[in-house]
Amino acid sequence: MVLDRTPSATKPPMPRPLRHCLLVIPCLLLALAGAARAGGEAYALDPVHTRILVAVDHAGFSKALGTLSGATGTLHFDPDDWTVARVEVEIPLSRLDFGDADWNRATLARSLLDAGTHPVASFASTRIEAVDDRQAIVHGTLTLRGVSREVALHVVLNAARRHPMPPFRRTVGFSATATLSRADFGITAWKSVIGDEVELRIEAEATRVRAGAGTDAASDDAPPTDAMFPADPAPDPLDVPEPASESSPPPDPEPLP
Repeated sequence: MVLDRTPSATKPPMPRPLRHCLLVIPCLLLALAGAARAGGEAYALDPVHTRILVAVDHAGFSKALGTLSGATGTLHFDPDDWTVARVEVEIPLSRLDFGDADWNRATLARSLLDAGTHPVASFASTRIEAVDDRQAIVHGTLTLRGVSREVALHVVLNAARRHPMPPFRRTVGFSATATLSRADFGITAWKSVIGDEVELRIEAEATRVRAGAGTDAASDDAPPTDAMFPADPAPDPLDVPEPASESSPPPDPEPLP
């Protein structure tokens, strides 16, 4: 028996571009599935209750301490799976305060932070390394003074629940620490007075971003139920203060949370 091997009797080979597409499609589907899974719920960083503490050696005598508030950014977080989390933060350097006006001006000057040219520092996570249910190493890129370097933050989850104060939004709170070299960011002035190692401590809160109507997130502003907050006991009549006279000063206002 003789087989006919003429081109008309054999199946034409698949074009190379088509074969390439068929090989790539499964990879794309896996990548899209991972992207859809990444992120968790969206939270907005609370600039009032988020603060960064900076500690740097002062000529070997002490650690100079500076604090910085006003950071803004977004957090996507799932407390059941740290690895899908991501965070992006912007930090206004003009808010850095060492407790002295001259120190503040020197720190923000061109020879150090150069805040006039680079007024904002930023951090964007690149991957999350879970340690346990409440701890993780957050790897990311810190951009400071126009220079970007990899930084690792040791992060502890303090709480993830509805906040007890109005408007009762779902809130997450974290503590984080890191150590970096200022020379890595091109900050090399005053080596005899200012240490190279910079310690960071971060206390951060973020509130969940409201979703569309009809979702669970839209109920964040609803009043708390009795199960959430037990009713206060009725005041003892003997403890009711006497009314203030016209000459009495007004009572002190309630402290802010």
